[in-house]
Amino acid sequence: MSETTPVDFWFDPICPWAWMTSRWMMEVEQVRPVEVTWHVMSLSYLNAERDLGEKYNQLMADSWGPVRVITAAKELHGDEWVKPLYDAMGTRFHLGKQKDRSVVIAEALAEVGLPESLAAYATSDEYDEALKKSHHAGMDQVGTEVGTPVIAVEGYAFFGPVMSPAPRGDQAGRVWDGVQALASYDGFFELKRTRTREPIFD
Repeated sequence: MSETTPVDFWFDPICPWAWMTSRWMMEVEQVRPVEVTWHVMSLSYLNAERDLGEKYNQLMADSWGPVRVITAAKELHGDEWVKPLYDAMGTRFHLGKQKDRSVVIAEALAEVGLPESLAAYATSDEYDEALKKSHHAGMDQVGTEVGTPVIAVEGYAFFGPVMSPAPRGDQAGRVWDGVQALASYDGFFELKRTRTREPIFD
């Protein structure tokens, strides 16, 4: 039996590209000896001091809630709630196309069986320091020029990969092998091509 390799994954639940990569990592767990630990980062926090245009600035202002609620759930109820809440929120955001953050939060809490009172933390900064600590644990490894997802494994970290649709089965494992090999080289910084499709969630 191969020894299990720990992998850390940072996400913001509102990001469709992070969602795609997270579904890939779930496939990788089935075909490679890796175990993923899930962490929050915040696009709202990352972009708080940036002027990205009125529409995107408003999106960021409206997007503190989901990640704050996941952080509060972790702090009050334990790490084991991070991934179930992410799955429940992401399913509604990205597959269900639900735009109302408050609806997503309420339904996600109900689905996983957490108290509905946690929804109040969407507009509270009580656990923002814990949120920022989690954010920096991932983002400080890759710099400020990227967003989510961030993956860390065996002492190195990288943004992405960004892909659509998410590879499945053996193909997911082969992609992981290639990404891991490339990212492990200390001199590697970027590999990119223009996106020609939106996220394909099926």
